[in-house]
This record gives sequence, C-alpha cells and structure tokens, in this order.
Amino acid sequence: MDEEHKVAIITGASRGIGEALVRAYRGRNYRVIANARSIEPSSDPDILAVAGDIGDPRTAEKIVEQGLDRFGRVDTLVNNAGIFIGKPFIEYTDDDYARMLAINLNGFFHMTRRATAEMLKRGSGHIVQITSSLDENVSSKAPSALAALTKGGLNAATKSLAVELASRGIRVNAVAPGATKTSMHRPDMYDHLAKQHPIGRMGEVREIVEAVLFLEGAGFVTGEILHVDGGQSAGS
Repeated sequence: MDEEHKVAIITGASRGIGEALVRAYRGRNYRVIANARSIEPSSDPDILAVAGDIGDPRTAEKIVEQGLDRFGRVDTLVNNAGIFIGKPFIEYTDDDYARMLAINLNGFFHMTRRATAEMLKRGSGHIVQITSSLDENVSSKAPSALAALTKGGLNAATKSLAVELASRGIRVNAVAPGATKTSMHRPDMYDHLAKQHPIGRMGEVREIVEAVLFLEGAGFVTGEILHVDGGQSAGS
C-alpha cells in the first residue's frame, strides 16, 4: 500500500457527473472509492467500486471500511449522489419526499460523518457537495420545493461544517450547478432548460468537474458555494 497516493470517495459514481469525477481524480493520480446503487467492479486496481444505497447508513460504513482496508486513508469526499423531482408542492407524494431526503440528505449525513472522522485522524481533508442554486433562484415556472429544501439544506450545512472544521485542517465546499446535460434531464427538455440560464445554454458535465477540481486545489477556499449555473444565481 502506497500511503503517498491521496484517496477520494465519490458517490453517485456510475454515470454522469460522478463517472466523470472518477476519471478526473484518477487523472490526478488519486485512488478512488466509487459508489453507486449499482456499479460494476473496475479493472483499474486504483478504483474500488462499492455498490449500495447511499441513503442506508450501512452503505457509508461499508464504503469507508473497504476503502481503508484497500487504500489506508481518506483525503477527499465528493457527495455527488442526488436526485431531482420537480412538481407543484401539493403533488409531491410521501414516496417523493422519502426518496429525496434519503438520497440528498441522509446520504450526505451518513457519508460525511464517517469520512470526516477519518480525516480528523490525519488532520486534513476536503469535502465537496454537488448541490443547486434552486433555494436562491426560485421560479414559478419551475416549482421544486423539495429540491430547494434538500439542496438548500446542503448549502447551509456546507458553510456550517466549513467553520466547524476549519481549525482541524478540513475544508468544506460545494458546487451549485445549473441544469446540466446528464440523464437527470430528458433531451427533449434541453431547449426549455437552456432558456432558464442567462448565458443561454445548459451546463456540460466537464464544467462541473472542472469546478470540483478547482476547489480541490484551492487550499485557501472553504465554506464556498461555487455557482456553475450560467448566471442563474446572478439574476434573470
């Protein structure tokens, strides 16, 4: 085991932004612990795939235990796993509520608590959430109260944790994307979604990845909610 290689945990790693983050961190010579509900083992010995529902605390425990057993350390956690369900508030179902809290909030809690404990032992680390600016940029044309509740909660927790952990060597940041071209959005919605951004287009996966990598290397940045949203957070 080579202790000099840094290790990143990435959730929601089987597709879209998460899959691209795995490639990007490997490109920076990180070893990666990649999680998704369903994920295939990797032929790369420096990628450990751990399948499981991130909303289940046993999954977080498995990710950290297996990661430490394989690589011996945890340096970065990217809380990427998340879902979006947008609809008028009274049309949300109990199942919608349970699913969004389980993945967007419970997964963050279980994973971050365990990863932070390991980072504290080393006196260093970096935690990044993939959130949203929906709590700041509300539109009557796109009702999404549960997304605002969960992703906005992550933005608030990011700042709180950043202050709590700053003196312990751990930085905590978030990237708040606009609508990005992933499987979360149907291609027939792209034109509509593009018009919601002042810049006039949707985001690309690589642009979100670049923002995460910027924060990874920005040692004097913590508590930052980095908006990568084509100007949505500035206004319309």
